[in-house]
Amino acid sequence: MPELKSVTPEKPCITPFLDASSASSVLVIIPTFNEADNIWRLVSELSSLYPSIADVLVIDDNSPDGTRDIVLSMQATTRGLHIISREKKLGLGTAYLTGFRYALEKGYRYIVEMDADFSHDPAMLQSFFDAMNGADLVIGSRYMNNTVNVVNWPLGRLILSKMASIYTRLITGLPVADPTSGFKCFRAEVLRGLDLERINSQGYSFQIEMNFRVWKKGFTIREVPIVFVDRSVGKSKMSKKNIREAIWIVWWLKIKSMLGFL
Repeated sequence: MPELKSVTPEKPCITPFLDASSASSVLVIIPTFNEADNIWRLVSELSSLYPSIADVLVIDDNSPDGTRDIVLSMQATTRGLHIISREKKLGLGTAYLTGFRYALEKGYRYIVEMDADFSHDPAMLQSFFDAMNGADLVIGSRYMNNTVNVVNWPLGRLILSKMASIYTRLITGLPVADPTSGFKCFRAEVLRGLDLERINSQGYSFQIEMNFRVWKKGFTIREVPIVFVDRSVGKSKMSKKNIREAIWIVWWLKIKSMLGFL
């Protein structure tokens, strides 16, 4: 897998990723709002696939459909399952930041972002773990090598997503084929190296901002190909506000970086 940036980290990460003896080195963060139809099966699959290396943290924004209750009921029989319940819907970005702080406080070495709706295949995490050898951030990409690996999206949404990727790379120079992807794995050292208090974006913008800040810090970013399958149950959380924010965030990041205020 070719490295996607020319800047060499000051302290390259060359420690082997992990093996079965590295219990609970990984935390998979799953933000939820009304995911009762998906969460039991997703947690069960993650627990079955990675029983000795990955814990799961669900961050639920007071889902009225009982998502929280399902997770609580699973804790008695599922190793390494944790939940943070928030009083109201506070957005994807704040959910992940809450999860990042939890992961750093608890001493996890690797932190995964993952959607709750099975658009991200749990089995693909193994390819992330393999790619983490020598990388600081691994991104699951829908658009590597001029391909489009998306299933069941309307044409309009596919065009919007692909154009957002092109637009982001054009304005910021970020060498990532899929900068809005929400399926990724960070080394803990990367998150410690960022000022998480300065990150306030949501949705697509949150993913763009995190990638940009990681890149500008000189960390090594790699992408691995994934197949993104649109949710079969539940409703998409993407809003027009998220789209508008993604349009201007790239300029904000570029200007802040040029002025040295990033």
